[in-house]
Amino acid sequence: MTLTVCIASITVAIMIAIVLIKPYIKIGTHKLGLYWVVCFVGALVMLLTGRISLQKVFEGITANTSVNPLKILTLFLSMTLLSVYLGDAGFFDYVADSVFLKTKGGALKLFLILYAVVSILTVFTSNDVIILTFTPPICIFAKKAKISPLPFLIGEFVAANTWSMMLIIGNPTNVYLAGSAGLTFTEYLSVMWLPAIAGGITGLAVIILLFRKQLLAPVSRVAEEKPLSKHKLVKHKTPLISALIHLILCIILLAISDVIGVEMWLICLILALSLTTFDVVYDLIVEKTAYPVWRSIKKEPYELIPFVLSMFIIVLALKECGFTDLLSDLLIGGNKLDGIKFGALSALSANLLNNIPMSVLFERIIASKSIPALYGAIIGSNVGAFITPVGALAGIMWNKILGEYGVKLPFIKFIAYGSAVAIPTLLASLGALTLII
Repeated sequence: MTLTVCIASITVAIMIAIVLIKPYIKIGTHKLGLYWVVCFVGALVMLLTGRISLQKVFEGITANTSVNPLKILTLFLSMTLLSVYLGDAGFFDYVADSVFLKTKGGALKLFLILYAVVSILTVFTSNDVIILTFTPPICIFAKKAKISPLPFLIGEFVAANTWSMMLIIGNPTNVYLAGSAGLTFTEYLSVMWLPAIAGGITGLAVIILLFRKQLLAPVSRVAEEKPLSKHKLVKHKTPLISALIHLILCIILLAISDVIGVEMWLICLILALSLTTFDVVYDLIVEKTAYPVWRSIKKEPYELIPFVLSMFIIVLALKECGFTDLLSDLLIGGNKLDGIKFGALSALSANLLNNIPMSVLFERIIASKSIPALYGAIIGSNVGAFITPVGALAGIMWNKILGEYGVKLPFIKFIAYGSAVAIPTLLASLGALTLII
């Protein structure tokens, strides 16, 4: 057990160090993530030292169970494709520009509208896509309007990482943890709607309190002639409408997946393939050019595949040596307090491991022994993302974008703002969870 735990600990420590220093290297025009390479090497060491056998790995990856990582990855990547395609068709840019260029009034009104829009879009799409799409327009608008971008940036980041817990598709950690217990779309929603609302409202109130002076300041009008977004908006309405139809249909089918007897990963895959097919046919017949599905496919977070699979192997090795069972016996009490306990532990662990490796580890520790613990871990994996920049990969990318637009948010300042919002938000969400289960 000692050697297995040491290999896992060293792997995670090096991974976090690399994420903090330089998460990517540039090869030509392509960026290669380094964090997953460390995890891959750690998994390889586990295999070479006999901590886990190839047979056990093969059985775990191909098992016809809800915890199958291939099914979980298929679900997440398929949903991400729908969201990214919608973004490439100009939908999110159009919404962002509409919010900033057409909202009249002071900073507080603009902030509330932005928070509401980001929250709603996050619920039905993807927190990562929303964060990466809305951050540049916020930075550009704040500079032109001569106001501080921090209230809007932190509001956006908190909204995206709080309301993402509402639906099972909002975050890969939701997909992994809920999928491990075989929870259906409606079962998940029936519990998580209240913690998401409680956390979302609490986070909003704390941010307004923190930035009340900036939010009471007037906002200079910004000319509407030039979009704030990187590219022209909604040039191709047919692909955009098609993407919206596919996304809405996907969510409806996910909601009734247990009734129609079709697994969620398969529904998402079918809708992603349908959208891809439509786009290819539409391009050949109407546009005579590839738009925008190939670009969307290239933007998929493929690094998650080796990252999740490598962490899956490492955690399998920890299970084989009895370490996860030991933690399970120590931590799970079999009562409502498990939700609060695992909520706090997962939020803390997400900032030590990153929320995806944390979810893979906690899935094995919980092992469907405690439903409150499972939901608590889901809440912590979402809210923990804004305690420090390493809580989620989106935080690393978000900080990188801020640097590109000249917005300074030092590590210590991030923790100060993030913790001030995360702690009451986490408490509110976990408190609401105890009322539901």
